Amino acid sequence: MAVTIDDIKKLKELTGVGLTDAKQALVEAEGDFDKALEAMRKKGLTKAEKKGDRETREGIIESYVHSNRIGVVVEVNCETDFVARLPEFKEFAHQIAMQIAAMSPKYSTSEDIPSDVYEAKKQELLASEDLQKKPEAMREQIVEGQLKKYFEEQVLSEQPYVLDDSMKVADRIKEQIAKSGENIRISQFKRIELGVNE
Repeated sequence: MAVTIDDIKKLKELTGVGLTDAKQALVEAEGDFDKALEAMRKKGLTKAEKKGDRETREGIIESYVHSNRIGVVVEVNCETDFVARLPEFKEFAHQIAMQIAAMSPKYSTSEDIPSDVYEAKKQELLASEDLQKKPEAMREQIVEGQLKKYFEEQVLSEQPYVLDDSMKVADRIKEQIAKSGENIRISQFKRIELGVNE
């Protein structure tokens, strides 16, 4: 298949890479747009993981109100004021606010789970009657799996992304890092639901 300028531009827009990189990806994929896009996404996510340690001091605070019953305020950080002011960054922050409204996470990442909360849940699972019936050698492994599943629902980055459940929120964040070229972090959020006091 031939490489067209329209495909190059389209790939550039979707992945945030330069024209030369977009053209190169299409040439390597022999003009197959989907194959080139997949290759660029993988490359972008690898770069995004390397950016994960960089400091994030800029950003925005985004809010979202759903049906006047659920309100969310979220702080989304990036490295520069330039990226923070881009419409696509604001749109990304808005999508994260919608995710929080829909899925009601308690923590941003697994590292944010307080150790006493984690330990208390672990002890509760270890003491369950069902577990006592299992072979002792398997109990620790079973509990680790149960803990992972339990906290996956409460950790924003581990939740299925509501706008595309083929990925987790962590993958969506990496995608945005790859597009913007900067590290991005969800620092804090607050979700309020009418009549519910947590």
